[in-house]
Amino acid sequence: MISRDSARHYLGTYWCEQAWLGADRGVMAGVRLSVEGGALTAVETGVGSVPPGATRLAGLTLPGIANAHSHVFHRALRGRTHGDGGTFWTWRDRMYEAAAVLDPDGYEALATAVFAEMALAGYTAVGEFHYLHHGPGGTRYTDPNEMGSRLVAAATRAGLRLTLLDACYLHGGIGRPLAPVQQRFSDGSVNAWAERVGGLAPLAGPTVTVGAAVHSVRAVDPGSIAAVAAWAGEHGAVLHAHVSEQPAENEACVAAHGCTPVELLDRCGAVHDRFTAVHATHLTADDIDRLGRATAGCCFCPTTERDLADGIGPSTALRDAGARLCIGSDSHAVIDPFEEARAIELDERLAALHRGSHRPDQLLDAATRHGYRSLGWAGGELVVGAVADFVTVDTDNVRLAGADDVAAAVIFSAAPADVRHVVVDGRVVVADGRHVAIDVAGALASSITAVWDVA
Repeated sequence: MISRDSARHYLGTYWCEQAWLGADRGVMAGVRLSVEGGALTAVETGVGSVPPGATRLAGLTLPGIANAHSHVFHRALRGRTHGDGGTFWTWRDRMYEAAAVLDPDGYEALATAVFAEMALAGYTAVGEFHYLHHGPGGTRYTDPNEMGSRLVAAATRAGLRLTLLDACYLHGGIGRPLAPVQQRFSDGSVNAWAERVGGLAPLAGPTVTVGAAVHSVRAVDPGSIAAVAAWAGEHGAVLHAHVSEQPAENEACVAAHGCTPVELLDRCGAVHDRFTAVHATHLTADDIDRLGRATAGCCFCPTTERDLADGIGPSTALRDAGARLCIGSDSHAVIDPFEEARAIELDERLAALHRGSHRPDQLLDAATRHGYRSLGWAGGELVVGAVADFVTVDTDNVRLAGADDVAAAVIFSAAPADVRHVVVDGRVVVADGRHVAIDVAGALASSITAVWDVA
C-alpha cells in the first residue's frame, strides 16, 4: 500500500516474493522494502508472508534499471530505416529529417510517449543526450531551454527519473562548418553553451538532474571540450560523450590531432570517474587502459550498434581494465533493457568464439548499479538510502518457467512483456503491466505520425 502525505513524501511497504540484492547476496525470498520520501528506508529478508498493508510483488524484483544513453526523438525512425541498407551516415541523413521538423509541442508529446515505453519495458531512469536545443535554422526560443524543459515535463509525466545530459555541439565535423539542420543543435560557442546550461538549474528536482555532454570530437574542438569538462567539474555533474562509434571518426581525429578520440578527451581533462564513453566500439589498447585507469563508465548500446552496423565493442577488455559497463537504448531500434544487457555477453561470444565472459550478475550490475552511477544517482541497488526505484519481472511465463537460476533466466530470456510492476521515487509507474497514466501505444502512434506528417 502506498500513501501520500505531501507532494514529494511517499510512504509505502512492498513485499517481494523474490528480490535480487546484488552480486554478493544474489536472489533472496521474502524481501520487505520500506519506502519513505523517495528512498529505501529498510530492506528486510526472510519475511515469510505479506505484511499487513504491504503491496505484494510476485516474481523477481530488481533494482532500478538505467537507460544511460537515449536520443528520444530517434524513436520516430523505427520501422522507417531498418530495412533500407546503407550506412551509419545515410541513416543519419534520415534522422536529420526528423530533427528538422520537431517543435516544442511535438517534442514533448513524442518524448512523453517514448519515456513511457521505457517504463513499460522496465527502465526506471534515463540519460537523455540532448542536443536538439533551438528552433529551425538555429532560431532561439524565448526560453533558450524550451526544448530541455519539455524533456523534463515529459519524463515527469511518464514517471521516469531523468538525467538531462545537455550536449555541446559546435561543428559539423572536424574543421567543418555546421550543416543547416545542425544549426538547431549549436549555441555557437562553448561560452554560450555554458551560459544557456546554467539556466537549467531550476529544472532540477527529486527525479531530475542536469549533466553535461560533449557530442563528439567531431562536433567539439579540443579547447571547447576542456571548457565543458571544467564546467562539469565545477558543478559536480556527470559528463558523457560519443566515443569511437565509427572508424571514420577515429581516422579523422588522428589526422587532425595526432591521437585517438579517447586520448584527446583525456588530454582535455574529460576522462575521469564521472565520465561515460558512449559506444566505445573501436578502441586501441591504450584507449582501453585510459578508460580503465579512470574507472570511467562505458555505455554499450548493442541494439543500435547492430542496427547501424557499428561493430562490437571490447566489453571484456574494458571491464577487466577497470571501466564500468552500462547500457543504453540510444536510437530506440528496440526498447528492451534485457536485450541490451545480455547482448554485451552474446555479442562478445560472436566476436571471441567462447562463452561466459560476463556472468549474469555482472550484466545485472551493468543494467542497474553502474547505469545509475553513470547518470549521477544513488540507486540501482536495493539498499537502505538508495532511491526507491525497482522493477518486478513476472517469472511465471513461457520464457522463464522452470528456471532454477531465476536471475540468469531473467537477464538472458526475459522480455519487456514480462515487466509487471515499476516503482520510481516510491511512486507506482507501471502496475500489472500497464502504465498508470498513459495509453503508451496510442501516444506513440499519434506523436510519431505527427512528426512525419510535417516532414
